[in-house]
Amino acid sequence: MKIFLIGFMGCGKSTLGKKLASRMGYEFIDLDHQIEKEIGSTIANYFSAHGEAVFRSQESKTLKEFDYPENCVVATGGGTPCFFDNMDWINNNGISIYIELPPVVLAQRLESGKDKRPLLRDLHGDALVAFIAGKLGERSNYYQQCQFTISGISLTADDLKSLLLTAE
Repeated sequence: MKIFLIGFMGCGKSTLGKKLASRMGYEFIDLDHQIEKEIGSTIANYFSAHGEAVFRSQESKTLKEFDYPENCVVATGGGTPCFFDNMDWINNNGISIYIELPPVVLAQRLESGKDKRPLLRDLHGDALVAFIAGKLGERSNYYQQCQFTISGISLTADDLKSLLLTAE
């Protein structure tokens, strides 16, 4: 079973994904790390040098061409499902789970690591919350196409595992 974790940056896809994969005996794959291996650069540097359109094209290529193991948990990038036919591809190739969090909580989580995130680098306080709220509005149509939506507040890997077991 391939499990794709979807959600805005900072919602816990990588942290929860690693724990979920461990509990299920699955391999964990961080799509952003795979992209960085392919491009030979950090996403932040690549994004700055080539722009969002080129990055999103590379992201889609990596998503669709990566050789996934049969059983894995994949942490996607926050924007991955929102470009090209990525969300359809995800739903056709695995189980998709949207980890939902309010903008204020996401802003609190993202404040300290903004330098690694090109879209947030120059935003602070209310401007950061407003930016996140706007992006969530733009992306909600894609995120809502996930097969499952779960609140990220107090979410644990065991909660995700239970969700998957009841869905089988």
